[in-house]
Amino acid sequence: MLVVIQRVTKASVKVKDEYTAQINSGLLVLLGIVEEDNQEDIDWLCRKIVNLRIFGDEQEVMNKSVLDVKGDIIVVSQFTLHASTKKGNRPSYINAAKPAIAIPLYENFLSTLSSQLGKQVGAGIFGADMKVELLNDGPVTIIIDSKNKK
Repeated sequence: MLVVIQRVTKASVKVKDEYTAQINSGLLVLLGIVEEDNQEDIDWLCRKIVNLRIFGDEQEVMNKSVLDVKGDIIVVSQFTLHASTKKGNRPSYINAAKPAIAIPLYENFLSTLSSQLGKQVGAGIFGADMKVELLNDGPVTIIIDSKNKK
C-alpha cells in the first residue's frame, strides 16, 4: 500500500456534486493498493498514520499526531499512485489492484483507521469520479509505502 498524506486545514470530497466527506483540521490520505497488500500492510499503515507527529505543538514544532490534536481524516482511493511511467508518455496502471481485490482492502483500511482514530474517517467512493478539494497546511505532504518499512 502506498499513501500520500497531506496535513490540511480543510478538505472535502464530492461525487456528482454531493459531498461524501468534509473535514477541517486533519489529514487527507490518498491510498493506492496493489494485489500483494494484506492486513499486515493495513495495520502498519493505519498505526503509522494516526501516530505520525506532523502537527505543531505550543512551540510550533511538529510534535503532535492527528490523535493529539483530535483531528479528522479523509481517505480517497487512488489507483494512479501506482502508475508506471517508464515507457512512453501514457502511464500504465497494471500494478494497481483490480477492484475485486482492492475494494475489500479499501473498506478494511477505512474500518481499521476509524478504529485507531477513535472516530469515523471520511471517504470518497471507490472507483468514482471524485472532486477532491484541500487546503494543504504547511504545506506538509508525506509519502509512505508499506512495502518499504525499513
